[in-house]
Amino acid sequence: VQLQASGGGLVQPGGSLRLSCAASGNISSVNAMGWYRQAPGKQRDMVAIISYGGYTDYADSVKGRFTISRDNAKNAVYLQMDSLNPEDTAVYYCAAGLFSQTVVVGTVRYWGQGTLVTVSS
Repeated sequence: VQLQASGGGLVQPGGSLRLSCAASGNISSVNAMGWYRQAPGKQRDMVAIISYGGYTDYADSVKGRFTISRDNAKNAVYLQMDSLNPEDTAVYYCAAGLFSQTVVVGTVRYWGQGTLVTVSS
């Protein structure tokens, strides 16, 4: 599976950005897609995951501000990020893998290239 992410950039605090990720290849080998992020000097953490059936899970730090969605026909996943703050600055990675039905637990099998999101005035 190949993942192509896009949509990062520089945004002011309080602003919005939308990330997109298109998947190609053996899509049947995964059942969920999502986004992780890695800030400088920190580990890579889950941001949001969505299953083909529509189950979602979010990191507590983004609940109420970020929304993950997907277009199964296009094998694409999106992350709408609102009310961004400097703590959201990180490289965001698209991911695909095998997750439980409610996507609470799972394993990422494929990573896309990162896209940098910088929140700064």
